[in-house]
Amino acid sequence: MVTSGKAALFKIVVVLSAVWSIWSIRSVLSVSCNRLDEINQTDQTDGIDQTDQTNQRDQMNQINQMTVVVTGASTGIGAACALDCAGRGMTVFAGVRDPRAGEALAAKGGPALIPITIDVTDESSIARSVEAVQLVVGGKGLGGLVNNAGIVVGSPLEVIPLSHLRKQLEVNVIGQIAVTQAFLPLLRRGRGRIVNMGSIAGRGTIPLLGPYSASKFALEALTDALRMELQPWGIQVSIIEPGAIATPIWEKSAKEAEGLEASVSAEAKALYGEAVIRIREAIAQAAQRAIPPEAVVRAVHHALTASRPRTRYLVGSDAKLRAWMVKWLPDRVQDRLLVWALKYPR
Repeated sequence: MVTSGKAALFKIVVVLSAVWSIWSIRSVLSVSCNRLDEINQTDQTDGIDQTDQTNQRDQMNQINQMTVVVTGASTGIGAACALDCAGRGMTVFAGVRDPRAGEALAAKGGPALIPITIDVTDESSIARSVEAVQLVVGGKGLGGLVNNAGIVVGSPLEVIPLSHLRKQLEVNVIGQIAVTQAFLPLLRRGRGRIVNMGSIAGRGTIPLLGPYSASKFALEALTDALRMELQPWGIQVSIIEPGAIATPIWEKSAKEAEGLEASVSAEAKALYGEAVIRIREAIAQAAQRAIPPEAVVRAVHHALTASRPRTRYLVGSDAKLRAWMVKWLPDRVQDRLLVWALKYPR
């Protein structure tokens, strides 16, 4: 007679095996489909006529004349996106909080990259940024807005100071809408696009990342609502959902966590001390496996320039696997898998 504990473990092993098998099949099919796409693209290129070449040149000219705003451009994904857009001939307004970061970015991006000081939680700062962009674009309007600014706050929900939770939502949720509202008249005039920087954490969370995940879940809903509300003006709205990306956000979040931990009570540390250790270890391992930001940059470029941009862009194999789990596995099976993988205390 198999005990209930062994039976539960056996079920988890079966589920893991099924997940691995299906994911392997999906990977093979994905490679095959990509190869077929490459062949089709080659065939289409071989048979391209003069009209198609003219259309491509027109599209390139439109990209070269495009003006975009990227928030949170001091480092990481935001900086990479700003530099990529400038390198492709776009005029880029790179939003930073520290003017020194803007100067360093401008030195890399050349004259096409214009730093603007913007704090997404400060309405007057946002208004000044809109005025600066308006002076350059005039009646042409704005071609794109990349809402990338964001922070990570991690804590057990039982003990998180409410001021920290409010800050998380103020930056990652309210701040995104504040910037979008301010730039929408210019986006409408230029029939521009909005690209929100989400996260796979906006589809599924893990212990101690509830505050951050809540902000990204909210951004998913806001993106969906905006996409439908702005249809009448042809404004496309997309969201990028990366997994682990190699950026300074890992170091920043670690410092934030240390400061938060120092402020909580001894009782809270006794309750969640071991859990904090386990999640820190998991995050450190994820940081080692993180992929370069260029993968996100490619997704952002597609969202800004493709004739039919996707509504969602999953970036990274870890993000795709997590999305698959959320879609197909029951909640409690996911819970057990995550607790086991994270070595979370039970």
